[in-house]
Amino acid sequence: MAEQRRIEIGLSAAIVGMLEKNPAILCLPTSNANNFDALPDGPFTPSQHRTMEEGLRELAEAQTGIRPGYVEQLYTFGDRGRTPVAGDQTPHVVSVGYLALMRLSDEPENAGWRNWYEYFPWEDWRPGRPVILDEIIIPQLLSWANERNDPQAIVRGLDPLSRVRIAFGLDDLNWDDELVLDRYELMYSAGLVPEAVADGRVEQTIFDMPLGEAMMHDHRRILATAIARLRGKLKYRPVIFELLPGTFTLTHLQQTVESIFGRAVHKQNFRRLVETAELVEPTGASQQATGGRPAALFRFRSEILRERPAPGLKVGRS
Repeated sequence: MAEQRRIEIGLSAAIVGMLEKNPAILCLPTSNANNFDALPDGPFTPSQHRTMEEGLRELAEAQTGIRPGYVEQLYTFGDRGRTPVAGDQTPHVVSVGYLALMRLSDEPENAGWRNWYEYFPWEDWRPGRPVILDEIIIPQLLSWANERNDPQAIVRGLDPLSRVRIAFGLDDLNWDDELVLDRYELMYSAGLVPEAVADGRVEQTIFDMPLGEAMMHDHRRILATAIARLRGKLKYRPVIFELLPGTFTLTHLQQTVESIFGRAVHKQNFRRLVETAELVEPTGASQQATGGRPAALFRFRSEILRERPAPGLKVGRS
């Protein structure tokens, strides 16, 4: 019987903030051979960390100089290929992923903010439907799915072609903004992303230019999970205000919501939605807009948390 590798528990953080009008993720410089970006992560040490969440906060602060505010656990990531090195006998790391939200007030140390759509360009529909979908991703996935007709290709009762149709909103289906991980997993399975090469799934991708920036190990999978969680969370919890300053204009609020969902929202419909949801209240102050009238400043109305069980923003397309 082959000797079993030991298992260690790691902690990984997808720390999200707003960089100008884009959602940004805090990344560490790496020295790996592929030069892939990495999320803040490190080992969970029970002798030092009373809880995993405390350990995550301490690790993030030690690596970036920033201590996350809002934090929630995502999922446990431990696939066999997440740290593939032939003959490696070091412990296999099972990482617990976290989503963290913060306002960009302090400059990070030994880390940098990057627009998360650099890793998932097909998820940003604000300028319109991404060309990369119809020119590259969907044709390649359909070709891959049509060749996969063996029983092992069935996942959760769905064949590959059905999974592609659902994840990418083909035929009579709509694009679901929460299926971020499903879309990435299909692209990984089809060998369309550099991580599939690094994990030994394929020898090389079929493109000279990568489909989005790659990340170390399964960090892009963790980020995809974080994006999907945040998009879903905004619909029933007011976590959007964890990314905003104490006071803000309704335009700033709308731009932040649009950036997270990756799609434009009709201005008047959005304002009616915010008014109906009673999530904000005017401060009585205003902000001088460049070349226009002063814009009223608002703040989060925290009383809503005691008034309704699920106060969120169920936005629709413009």
